[in-house]
Amino acid sequence: MKSVAFHNLGCKVNDYETDIMQQKFAENGFKVVPFTDKADIYVINTCTVTNIADRKSRQMLHRAKAMNPDSIVIAVGCYVQTDTKRVIADEAVDIAIGNNQKANIINILNDYLKDNSKNSAVLDINEPNMEYESMMLSDTAERTRAYIKIQDGCNQFCTYCLIPYARGRVRSREKEDILKEIKVLCEKGYKEFVLTGIHVSSYGITTANDLSKNKLADLLESIQEIEGVKRIRLSSLEPRVITEDFAKRVSALSKLCPHFHLSLQSGCDATLKRMNRHYTKDEYYEGVMLLRKYFDDPAITTDIIVGFPGETEEEFKESYDFAKKVGFYEMHIFKYSKRKGTPAEKFSNQVFDQDKDARSDKMIALGDVLSKEFRERHIGKATEVLYEESKVISGREYQIGHTPEYIKVARFTDEDLRDKIVKEIPKEFLKDDILLV
Repeated sequence: MKSVAFHNLGCKVNDYETDIMQQKFAENGFKVVPFTDKADIYVINTCTVTNIADRKSRQMLHRAKAMNPDSIVIAVGCYVQTDTKRVIADEAVDIAIGNNQKANIINILNDYLKDNSKNSAVLDINEPNMEYESMMLSDTAERTRAYIKIQDGCNQFCTYCLIPYARGRVRSREKEDILKEIKVLCEKGYKEFVLTGIHVSSYGITTANDLSKNKLADLLESIQEIEGVKRIRLSSLEPRVITEDFAKRVSALSKLCPHFHLSLQSGCDATLKRMNRHYTKDEYYEGVMLLRKYFDDPAITTDIIVGFPGETEEEFKESYDFAKKVGFYEMHIFKYSKRKGTPAEKFSNQVFDQDKDARSDKMIALGDVLSKEFRERHIGKATEVLYEESKVISGREYQIGHTPEYIKVARFTDEDLRDKIVKEIPKEFLKDDILLV
């Protein structure tokens, strides 16, 4: 029996696709081992969202070959798609597989073994009529929560981003396939399902006329009806999808967690325009207020880029003040870095690194304050916690889980609470990011 090890970089979509590939290897008689073990085959699911992601992808490919020089190293994913020639030329890589071909990984490996020569199976993802790559997950490495991929691709073309070039145009998964996958996983005992994709807000949208049809809300209502589902989460959304109709409909779903990641990137309209984001800060705030109208203190999280080309101190302050006004539960702060091949790479008025560092530190500090304020509001508030794991904190073992708002909670007990949903009342902070019950 040949052994195979996996290493995943990047987003939750990559997590899902890594689970799919791992499942396919197991179904074909391979022994799945930890990435740190010596294996016959290594599969690295790469990422290209930043320059650092590219570098980490290369590092992991080289580390795999170093662990076993006789192994077959397979590079798959976004970095392969955007820098194909460099990947193929890398002596650490034996097989290179682009996006929309991951489901064929076993056939591609078998072809390689027959010919014993380097392969490339990169699909031209810019084909106008490319279909969604069919995959069906029946198990994952995580026992409580499952990520469900519902769409792929992005049509937004933000000026700093390579992902539309790595993933192609928007295409959505058939609703029946999504529901079938969730039902199978429910039978395996999974309770929480996170709907993910490259641009989830585009689910079911093929033309501008589809914007008002709320296909995403339709899907959520259908998942609500599946008996074994206990929780539904959404990954990153665009603010334009948060209409009055959408907010009203999804607020009626008892299984939908009140946790919404609305990608902001900047709280300054001038910067948003240079980024080619398709909304204003006022439109964004309107979406936030709609969610707060229909949900009781929902968790609103976001991403913010600081130091985008042309961002002045005044523009940064505008973005900072807007983030403070929104009052996010969590903010993921990124310092802008040039991506070769994007329009922003050639923008004038690039921001100095020391200014990026200072702005990042200031925005992170604000995020810490806002996050603690949000979690403090949930002390003494009855909630349900889905316990997922045990963890040793300060020498004591606790059961760790999350509330519907994705607040981390700990309980000191000898009882194994994993995979159980328990009604709790958080009473104090155990650590800065954990509430104790």
